[in-house]
Amino acid sequence: MARHKVEICGVNTANMKVLSSEETKELFKKMNEGDPFAREDLINGNLKLVLSILKKFSNKTDNLDDLFQVGCLGLVKAIDNFDTSYDVKLSTYACPMILGEIKRYLRDNSSLRISRSIKDLAYKTLKLKEELMTSNGIEPPNSEIAKILGVTEFEISNAIESLREPMSMYEPIYNDGGDTIYLYDQISNKKEEYDLDYKLAVDKAMKNLKKRDRQILEERFMIGKTQMEIASELGISQAQISRIEKNAIKTLKKNIK
Repeated sequence: MARHKVEICGVNTANMKVLSSEETKELFKKMNEGDPFAREDLINGNLKLVLSILKKFSNKTDNLDDLFQVGCLGLVKAIDNFDTSYDVKLSTYACPMILGEIKRYLRDNSSLRISRSIKDLAYKTLKLKEELMTSNGIEPPNSEIAKILGVTEFEISNAIESLREPMSMYEPIYNDGGDTIYLYDQISNKKEEYDLDYKLAVDKAMKNLKKRDRQILEERFMIGKTQMEIASELGISQAQISRIEKNAIKTLKKNIK
């Protein structure tokens, strides 16, 4: 089977060596005995661990070279701290450390700037949760964490939420060859309050729409259903619902004017 050449940070990934369990054990033995080259061989022989985790983040950044270097840092930390006396594979120990380094890098370099105090609270919360889970075997609720840290439960939730990767409402999530379905198309729209004059104008314009167009707009913007739900009820594709909705809104605006 042909191997395809893909270069990251100048490294040809097709030529990366993968160490066997026996080779890994032998290199750790040599490293612990002071062999100056064993550590480097261990790193080079496990770079594909970094690549396997990197695939999960291919759509998070335009520069995979940066993530690869960050992932390698996690690998190096894992090798330097790995205890061979336990019956655990290096990959089992290293993967969480590589993943942690990459996630930390993405959080710290997010385009959405979060205040340092909120980040500090988030990290304190995660650390405390991990400690309590280790000692008690169950994940503690935010209310317990808030009480220990002397803050409100809302502040805990807000801090954890700040670590999430933001996503645009206009993120394309589906395309059937026609109109693209965007994230905002999946968000339910609840009924809003209108002033009396505007509501009367909308009601009048709605009556002039085709029956199916009116039904779709009512279910989308008054009942709050998603396009997927309406498509399932009517037995047509979501792309068709999207097109009908856009045309109906355009007609509605024209009639209101």
